[in-house]
Parts: sequence; C-alpha cells; structure tokens
Amino acid sequence: MTYLWLKALHIIAVICWFAGLFYLPRLFVYHASSDDQVSHERFCIMERKLYRGIMHPSMVATVIFAVSMLYINPALLKMPWMHIKITLGCLLIVYHFSLGMFLKRFATQANSKSHVFYRWYNELPVIFLLAIVFLAILKPSF
Repeated sequence: MTYLWLKALHIIAVICWFAGLFYLPRLFVYHASSDDQVSHERFCIMERKLYRGIMHPSMVATVIFAVSMLYINPALLKMPWMHIKITLGCLLIVYHFSLGMFLKRFATQANSKSHVFYRWYNELPVIFLLAIVFLAILKPSF
C-alpha cells in the first residue's frame, strides 16, 4: 500500500514539474521578445516564482518519491527499461537546471538567445515526456 501512495505522489509531482518545464521556456519566448523595462521586470518575477516556487520543489519531490519507490521495490532496477527511464530523468534534471541558468541570464539582462531558440528549447520536455511515459506504461523488455 505504501508503494501505491508513493507512486501516486510521484505522478502528481511529475505533473507539477512538467507544467513548469513546459511553461518556463514559453515565458522565455515572450521575455526574449519584450523590449521594455516593465515587461522585463514582470517576466523576471513570473519566471523566478515559477522556477523556485513550483518547479524546483516539484523536481525534488519527484526524485524523492522515485527513490523511495526504488527502495521499496529494488527489483525494478533489474529491468532495462527502468535504467533508460532513470537516465532520461537525470537528463531532465540537467534540462531543469539549464532553465535556471537561462533564468539568471534574463534576471541580469545578459540573455543572448532569441525567442526562436526558446521556442525550440521548449519542445525538449515533450520528447522526454513521451519517452518516459511509454517506458513506464509499456515496460519494454529489450
């Protein structure tokens, strides 16, 4: 029963995290297109609150619940699909921190990327989401 509670909490945390992973780069698109100080300040506040208040806690919760499930059911680590899923999760954490780096650049007005770059960068979490969900549901044996 504990495992199912952890699994439910893990899924909730993942959903919250992905909401931010989809939305923050979209804010960057609009921020990179803005040219006035009022917009800059507004976007900085929105981006910071999203990253620190929603995304980061959700990422931490996702990892804690995932590790807890693996601790309770270590047999999952014997399955090749789980190794791929964990690798994708680690790459997603790298993506998360890259967004934090871009956030800092915007905050210091040192952004050098265009809105087009952020439009494309915004698509990466979709690839991660598709791969992770298909692995978790289909559990391919390879």
